Amino acid sequence: MTVIDFSAFIGRLATASGETILPFFRTSLSIDDKSKTKDFDPVTEADRAAEAVMRRLIKANFPQHGIVGEEFGNEREDADYVWVLDPIDGTKSFIGGFPIWGTLIALLHKGAPVFGMMHQPFIGERFSGDNGSANYKGPSGERRLQVRRCASLAEATTYTTSPLLMNESDRAIFGRIERGARLSRYGGDCYSYCMLAAGHVDLVVETELKPYDIAALIPIVTGAGGVVTTWEGKPAQGGGRIIAAGDARVHEEALKLLNR
Repeated sequence: MTVIDFSAFIGRLATASGETILPFFRTSLSIDDKSKTKDFDPVTEADRAAEAVMRRLIKANFPQHGIVGEEFGNEREDADYVWVLDPIDGTKSFIGGFPIWGTLIALLHKGAPVFGMMHQPFIGERFSGDNGSANYKGPSGERRLQVRRCASLAEATTYTTSPLLMNESDRAIFGRIERGARLSRYGGDCYSYCMLAAGHVDLVVETELKPYDIAALIPIVTGAGGVVTTWEGKPAQGGGRIIAAGDARVHEEALKLLNR
């Protein structure tokens, strides 16, 4: 089977998860803290319910496939096809009532991300990609996604969700990027990568990401012409310290700063 065979099904997953999540958004919902340290790592009823819905659909339609999910762990992760699910990427924004969150759905084939979607049901936006192309569908219609040209870090707009999520050493290294960039902004979670694919952001630098935080975003960014790697320049689907750039020149310059 090809990625084309799965695209309609991924749309079904996005619709089902969105219908499950929206009744919880901007309501008084219960919030649990998954963190075993002082760092706050929230999870809500909406996260769990949306992942459960997607898991049921996958098992009913593709019982031989594996599933990696943020809330309910891994099943058959050594299968040829594996679904990687983050029901709400940006839970902190979600509980604050800000619509800067999304459902991330990735399909891996033999360990490599071959299709990804970010769905924001409150705004009604979908960003999708298959490494070869990337597309947007939302209130303003449908269009192909394309990164923008940016010759140097000095001309770049860069995003990270929060430098407070970085350890002290990585925060200091990230400071080199901030000092070199034209504009540095915080926030965004998965939206930062989608805005990069759409040509509005030039660089995203993050640390301590899990596979479900990044797997769906890689085919979107690369499909739009961008680059996603670890800080060491390695494949990014395993998570960790991640850098995404719209222009290879900015990626190369930023990598040198991160590894100086």
